[in-house]
Amino acid sequence: MPLAATDDGTDIFYKDWGPTDGEPVLLSHGWPLNSDAWEATARFLSDKGYRVIAHDRRGHGKSTQTWNGNEMDTYADDLACLLDALDVTGVTLIGHSTGGGEIARYIGRHGTGRVVRVVLVSAVPPLMVQTEDNPGGLPRATFDGIRAGEAANRSQLYRDLADGPFFGNNRTGDVPQGTRDAFWLQGLASGTRNAYECIAAFSATDFRPDLAKIDVPVLIIHGDDDQIVPFEISGKLSAQLVPNGHLIVYEGGAHGLPDTDRERLHADIITFLSS
Repeated sequence: MPLAATDDGTDIFYKDWGPTDGEPVLLSHGWPLNSDAWEATARFLSDKGYRVIAHDRRGHGKSTQTWNGNEMDTYADDLACLLDALDVTGVTLIGHSTGGGEIARYIGRHGTGRVVRVVLVSAVPPLMVQTEDNPGGLPRATFDGIRAGEAANRSQLYRDLADGPFFGNNRTGDVPQGTRDAFWLQGLASGTRNAYECIAAFSATDFRPDLAKIDVPVLIIHGDDDQIVPFEISGKLSAQLVPNGHLIVYEGGAHGLPDTDRERLHADIITFLSS
């Protein structure tokens, strides 16, 4: 398996698809998934001539299930190690959900020396949890409930998320069983401690200072019926905080846009990559 070693010896699994001399794109996945969540987009972009890199965050998929380091600073540093190992420059970073936080924190800690564009899809920045200076955020009890589900019966938690709000199946009832099963399967491939601690990483990390440091073009794509990362506290605010951002709102869009709105998402990404 292709693996990149991080500073603490963690092995990060990655896929590297398409022509090696193609313009590079890196795809960062959401919780509790892995790089397989991006496989349709990776294949699409590779077929268009892009070099597509997609990794499993530590503790997820085929990467090492570490005991420590399950927080955004380490995720960002792991990503830096991967890009350094592959010596990738001129890369477009695309992050879905938690992955959007990972790439924002990467830029906050490591800058944009290797980066030419950023795409945030249903992404968790700027800050999900409610605090004194973020009164519109979600109550901490929301995330305590997810932690309780992870601890009690995470298989059922992932099934409930997939059958309900993640893809908006509770609204439409038309999300294919295979799509929902893939979410459940990928979730169970994560380490339970890793997935548990990642809940705090994606919900309580303040990405506002990171967004302010993004000095390359940013495309923000978010569904206005996202029940996991609500648009009003995330995509809408991120578009106001990044210096050079463009917001596209998918009317009625759920959280799992790489599956539910795949063709439109791919078209918007290609347009942005070509701009």
